[in-house]
Amino acid sequence: MNSVVLECFKGGLIGMNSVVLECFTGGLIGMNSVDLECFTGQMTDLLFTEKDLVTSLKDYIKAEESKLEQVKQWAEKLDALTATATQDPEGFLGHPVNAFKLMKRLNTEWGEVENLVLRDMSDGFISNLTIQRQHFPNDEDQTGAAKALLRLQDTYKLDTQTISTGDLPGKSSIYSSSLTVEDCFELGKIAYSEADYYHTELWMAQALRQLDEGEESSIDTVTVLDYLSYSIYQQGELERALEYTKRLLSLDPDHQRANGNLKYFEYQLAKQRKVEREQKVKEEKKEREKREVDKKKNFLPEKRKYEQLCRGEGIKLTPRRQSRLFCRLFDNKRHPYYLLGPVKQEDEWDRPRIVRYHDIINEREMEKVKELAKPRLRRATVHDPQTGKLTTAQYRVSKSAWLAAYEHPVVDRINQRIQDLTGLDVTTAEELQVANYGVGGQYEPHFDFGRKDEPDAFKELGTGNRIATWLFYMSDVAAGGATVFPEAGAAVKPMKGTAVFWYNLFPSGEGDYSTRHAACPVLVGNKWVSNKWIHERGQEFRRPCGLLPSD
Repeated sequence: MNSVVLECFKGGLIGMNSVVLECFTGGLIGMNSVDLECFTGQMTDLLFTEKDLVTSLKDYIKAEESKLEQVKQWAEKLDALTATATQDPEGFLGHPVNAFKLMKRLNTEWGEVENLVLRDMSDGFISNLTIQRQHFPNDEDQTGAAKALLRLQDTYKLDTQTISTGDLPGKSSIYSSSLTVEDCFELGKIAYSEADYYHTELWMAQALRQLDEGEESSIDTVTVLDYLSYSIYQQGELERALEYTKRLLSLDPDHQRANGNLKYFEYQLAKQRKVEREQKVKEEKKEREKREVDKKKNFLPEKRKYEQLCRGEGIKLTPRRQSRLFCRLFDNKRHPYYLLGPVKQEDEWDRPRIVRYHDIINEREMEKVKELAKPRLRRATVHDPQTGKLTTAQYRVSKSAWLAAYEHPVVDRINQRIQDLTGLDVTTAEELQVANYGVGGQYEPHFDFGRKDEPDAFKELGTGNRIATWLFYMSDVAAGGATVFPEAGAAVKPMKGTAVFWYNLFPSGEGDYSTRHAACPVLVGNKWVSNKWIHERGQEFRRPCGLLPSD
């Protein structure tokens, strides 16, 4: 293809001798615990449920409008919200604040409405609410939605003000939703119940800020200050805890707990200052030594690498390495099906080699896969290295379903396409796995292949180790959701209609540890992927073994 002008698939020019490369797509990687069980695909029904409840409530108001002015105001507020939300449910629920507030409304606030209506025994509304309640989220779901917000806050370094105003990156203002003092207070309380005093402080401080700005609320300043001062004390910041305690007492001088805390904080602060003076020199010396050691080791914990890559930071691609990445029209060694219609293939990374196929799955196929998967979406599982069996894990927050080739011609056609383009036998591969990552959905760093210390991994399948991974992106993600490789310093952005492919094993059969990867939390939007894990059995002549890992 020496003199052929190739169209490249990624923003910017990639060196390829004298060949001119033009890019198909551009853009940088977007910004992207009780497990969050309700994901966008399934929470859509809750929006319509809520809208139906609003309609029922409005019918009741018509009958007793003069007695139920409060209920009428509530209904009108939610009527406007659900009318907007149901026009584009997935887009609306792609905003994590909307998802949290939906959980909070259905789990907490609708119960308050029920109590109000019961005073006059409106049989029609209560009957409808009772029927719909079986579909409502519970306390665990509401807690999960809150923890998803906290996880996004940490991963993407979002301040509480940004989240509270709903001004998240990559999201249209039409779906923006703000947090009230009560919402911020609820997030702080959930963190407090988990002894997470760091997030308790952040959200109680945000609630206090909004109160100080004049927002009306049923939560009083004294209650917020009580939580705030204690959470700060638990983090060892006695001076600030004392400051907030004094402010609390200026509002409520008779507050029993605050008066007790005041004396205790003053005593502990005096004691702490004495110890600090004695240890200051020693600590500074230790810190200097630690920094020097870390510099020499170039030490950076995996979690920090992972989070940096999710934010688009720390990508290890030098100009020289980038110049070796190419774009091509690929027919897999003159495969008959692709000889006249080759596919667009792009090198995403060199070590490990990751390639992306553009326009490789069409809209109808993606919608059919989602349609088949939605009724079966269940909490995603991982292989337990001890037992070799599938189990749920806290570090994987998504829902998934498995589709066999015989279930629909589209699935069979997709499997054949993977085989034709990779040259690998997919008859021994696992079924097509479809996953939906909603609010805060993620999969922390992991290997797809079984390591030497996991002898029972995939034993029940009888098809050997996972030799390669094929991953379809079936949706664009407004912010977040990248696939990152912490060891390699690589990040791959979701791009609807494309797929990425990499080998997990060297030709020798040894595992390639640089393929350790993760799915970043979805900050804004809704992420759909499907993947095919290809196994060793059946590849003996398609990818012959090598003696060395470098073969």
